[in-house]
Amino acid sequence: MSYLEHFKLKEQPFRLTPDPDFVYWSKQHARAKAYMESTIWLADGFVVITGEIGSGKTTLLQSFLAELEDNIVYAVVSQTQLTSTEFLQAVLTEFGFKPFKKRKVELLDMLNMFLIEQYSNGKKVVLIVDEAQNLTRKVLEEIRMLSGIETHKEKVLRIILAGQPELKETLESPNLAQLMQRVRLRFHIGPLDSREMREYINHRLAIAGGEDSGLFQDEVFDIIHRYSGGVPRLINTLCDTALLCAFADEKHTVDVDEVMAAVAELNWKEHKSNTGLYDKLRQVSERVSARTNVTQIEVRSDGDRISVQSFPVGRIIVGRSPDNEIYIKSKFVSRHHAQLISDDDGCLIEDLNSTNGVFIGEKQVKKHRLRDGDVISLGVHELVYTDLRQAHSANEDDIAKDLADDDEASVVGE
Repeated sequence: MSYLEHFKLKEQPFRLTPDPDFVYWSKQHARAKAYMESTIWLADGFVVITGEIGSGKTTLLQSFLAELEDNIVYAVVSQTQLTSTEFLQAVLTEFGFKPFKKRKVELLDMLNMFLIEQYSNGKKVVLIVDEAQNLTRKVLEEIRMLSGIETHKEKVLRIILAGQPELKETLESPNLAQLMQRVRLRFHIGPLDSREMREYINHRLAIAGGEDSGLFQDEVFDIIHRYSGGVPRLINTLCDTALLCAFADEKHTVDVDEVMAAVAELNWKEHKSNTGLYDKLRQVSERVSARTNVTQIEVRSDGDRISVQSFPVGRIIVGRSPDNEIYIKSKFVSRHHAQLISDDDGCLIEDLNSTNGVFIGEKQVKKHRLRDGDVISLGVHELVYTDLRQAHSANEDDIAKDLADDDEASVVGE
């Protein structure tokens, strides 16, 4: 009897090869996909998706590509340890050209003409770069230049960069500030929490034809999460090994003994996300983050305060979908209504092609640099912007003044 017959499965539920049929839409993955989809309807769509090894980025990209309509032309570049010339050749090859033995200026001309031609034919062009953490700064600068190709009406190339967390660190380098100004949306895919991990395992078993939802006993899920850290690829490895252990022992369910046997077989230790050191580092990070928040948004409805949130430098998405940083449950607010971009100069609000628009006072705006105290209207809700840097500065001035007054009083007392 085979492994699959033993557990009454039609196919392997925990294969490591990416398969869109098995994709589990956690809140994070759904949001990352929504960001990718935004490149289609935003003329200047430029999205960066990062995540740990095994977090599901490649499967997500495959699912996104499988749903593209016929008017979308795309290129996927996965080999990223390239020079800028080799990168351009790789892109053109994906679009069906034979660009070898061409000078760089000729490659750029070929690509430019291709993009304009596709635009004229009503096609939208998307460039997807996987494993983008390996790109050199020269290649990233080339991508910035490509993102600027435009007709007299709009830009003609949408771009998605996907990679490991190092990509995020690279892009935040001062040398790539111009590139980051082009990036419209960024999202980092973190590990699954305990509930999501359980749903993920049961989802894959169901897709594989598993009729018995109790194949993995209740007590094993906490152990699986402790050793996998909620990383999908590690979950797959541990679950598949546990099934093999159960099969070898002629058991029809996976219990604690099988999971621990799998852990021993793999020679794993508890995942770093479940150690005391990780918790301490996270707490330090949270304290630092609290001190570095620069933007405060108060959400009001009919004059009543709904929520107050603070954010560091970066992008904040506002909308009706629960996966947004600022979630507003209202039929007048679009799923991804607007974005707030906090930078060294303050905060900018930009409409993300919402149905009902963004207003500052009576004036509808597409992109607007906010001033401290500005009130933004989204349907029947209002967002009140506070520049926390000004607030911190004012507090420091007050403290300095109080200290000066204390010093003066002590001198008078003497």
